[in-house]
Amino acid sequence: MKLTLLLLAPLAGIVLAGQVAAQSSSQPPASRVDPVSETLHGVAVVDNYRWLEGDNSNPERMGQVTPEVGAWTDQQNGYTRSVLDNLPGRKELEERLRPLMEVGSVSTPVVRGGRYFFSRREGTQNQPSYYWRKGYKGDSQLLLDPAQLDPSGLTTITWISPSQDGLLVAYGTYKSGDENTTLHLMEVDSGKRLALEIPNKTQAPDWMPDGSGFLYQNLADPKDPYSGRVLYHRMGTEVAQDPVLFRQYTKAENEKLATTWGPGGSLSRDGKWLTLVYWTGTRSNDLWVADFSHFLATGKLEKRVVTVGQEANSFGFVEGNTLFVQTNLGTPNGRVDAYDLRSAGAGGGWRPQTVVAERPGMTIQSVSVARGLLAVEYLKNATSVIEVFDVAPDSAIFADAAGAVGSRLSGTPAKSLGELKMPGIGSAGLATEPDRTEAYLNFTSFNYPTSIFRVDLGQPAAEPELWERPPVPVDPATVEVRQVWYTSKDGTKVSMFVVHRKGLVQNGLNPTILTGYGGFNISETPAFSATMFQWFDAGGVMALPNLRGGGEYGDAWHEAGMLAKKQNVFDDFIAAAEWLIAEKYTSPAKLAIAGGSNGGLLTGAAVVQRPDLFGAALVAVPLLDMLRYQNFLMARYWVPEYGTAEDAQQFGFLNAYSPYQKVKSGTAYPAVLLTAGENDSRVHALHARKMAAALQAATAEVPAAKPVLLWVDREAGHGQGKPLNLKIRDAADQRIFFMWQLGMLPKS
Repeated sequence: MKLTLLLLAPLAGIVLAGQVAAQSSSQPPASRVDPVSETLHGVAVVDNYRWLEGDNSNPERMGQVTPEVGAWTDQQNGYTRSVLDNLPGRKELEERLRPLMEVGSVSTPVVRGGRYFFSRREGTQNQPSYYWRKGYKGDSQLLLDPAQLDPSGLTTITWISPSQDGLLVAYGTYKSGDENTTLHLMEVDSGKRLALEIPNKTQAPDWMPDGSGFLYQNLADPKDPYSGRVLYHRMGTEVAQDPVLFRQYTKAENEKLATTWGPGGSLSRDGKWLTLVYWTGTRSNDLWVADFSHFLATGKLEKRVVTVGQEANSFGFVEGNTLFVQTNLGTPNGRVDAYDLRSAGAGGGWRPQTVVAERPGMTIQSVSVARGLLAVEYLKNATSVIEVFDVAPDSAIFADAAGAVGSRLSGTPAKSLGELKMPGIGSAGLATEPDRTEAYLNFTSFNYPTSIFRVDLGQPAAEPELWERPPVPVDPATVEVRQVWYTSKDGTKVSMFVVHRKGLVQNGLNPTILTGYGGFNISETPAFSATMFQWFDAGGVMALPNLRGGGEYGDAWHEAGMLAKKQNVFDDFIAAAEWLIAEKYTSPAKLAIAGGSNGGLLTGAAVVQRPDLFGAALVAVPLLDMLRYQNFLMARYWVPEYGTAEDAQQFGFLNAYSPYQKVKSGTAYPAVLLTAGENDSRVHALHARKMAAALQAATAEVPAAKPVLLWVDREAGHGQGKPLNLKIRDAADQRIFFMWQLGMLPKS
């Protein structure tokens, strides 16, 4: 249950600065200046545009849109539309992007009871539909079509969870990007929807093996993001009777832990064991295990401590009577431990056995179990490696002839069977099931379309069998991918992917998009995006550095880009831009930067710290006022990552880089496109609104040539769940903006 800021969908486009003027209003709408002054830890802070946060009259209304803010937003949106819709070549760009955006998608299948469940989006569908098959080569049968639920295309099916016999399926929906998910149930064979509904940001459940009930998570109050809880629902009972097994601390109980990501839980496949986590920070959590069968029989939940109070991430799952724990406690790159759950009482105290030791230069991303095997997904130089380990017969789990899963531990580590053969160098994910060695591999790279392969983990060296790959209207072989290393400001070596059409000449004249993230232990790895081929075909370059703050090189890499060390992330990004210029890939006038969410903070900081280095910037659904961000929506989740201005020490480093406070009047800023979603439940639109007003007032550039534009989607959230037509609009907006600013548009 890692509720992080997420990187947005693939970027839309790029351009060269100021060579074509937009046929639109030459000036942005005026923004009222209404200074609010306050002193924070002895430092005077003036906020000229606090009114753009919305209604802050009391904590219950923090940030709600006022009529004045709504009218101002409509004026800004109108100005932005007048600019972007009138740029020469916009229609042709949309026509080029549309077939690329209509490339289908298919998910890795979930196997339950011999049935294979997966999602697929065909060309012009707004949202993916869900299907199931009998057998992996069976005919696809439609299960759920979101267009039948909502013809507007604004309703998203965000997850499905089939029962273990495959006869029932739980699924979650939300509307207009608000991510306020409601759980529904339906019968697979008949398609009949059952009456049960569980609202309030409900997450995908874990089913009991006989379908008698399921474990789930949601919020006690959907308006309070810090009210998380874990519950159990017995089929045939009222939701109001569902017992709460674990919940978020209140401020009275623990003020610090009351506003972290909080609780989560999962059931073992046999329904006997429950694992519980509580997030204590963005790089730490507590972990317990409980005998769930004992709870069902007695109503008493007795938690055994696995790890509590440690500055580490430890994630556990149970097969048979063995608890496997992926942890970075004392091992920044990660290891896998195993616990015999029969060897200790309710007080815990048993000693784990390390079954997969830490590897130098390789970071564990996830661990899954197949029949007698563990599959460990690593990152090595920001690309995927999957290694298979034999944990049977006397190391850990095994299945008897009847298929029952048991376990026993010895003192020996698991035996490596070798690396899983993959189609190339890229990013991979693996879906396994504990009763079989059959698994499904999701593989992608910058020049390899996302594909699903069927593999046998018992024979990792065997050639993967292609299961599904949507056709793409591009030739991936035309694109070249390089991984390079450059030196950041403090001497740290940072890796970066550079992607462009084969035969590119490094003459300093190539329009380039530099994008990144750098936070929350999220790894940036190779991924296919058909829309980028329009950019590559036009002579463009795309660069993706693996900034500190990410998870590409383990916990130490993450820690080096958070809290007081956040400036390292911005320094890494700026150094990437300087390397691209020094190596003559591009020049400042030809260089655009793009990022969303935490990546929007990144590009916002880069704009104010080095405005001379870039020709254009996309700052999407960003965090920008780092002195007040924690007061809105779920942002206190992220205090362990960023810090809070409420703390005197943390105020110091936040105030040193907070982009909104660093806007300076009379500065020649690059052209900037800021975006936000008014239904965003993660990052409040106030950041983009306030930054747009500040930059529009401060820039020394002529707005007709280098504008500061704001687009607030008033029917969208953080970016998830948008229908196809709106995704195409957004992609065209971003691409035409860059192409205009980087000099790639036809002369009008």
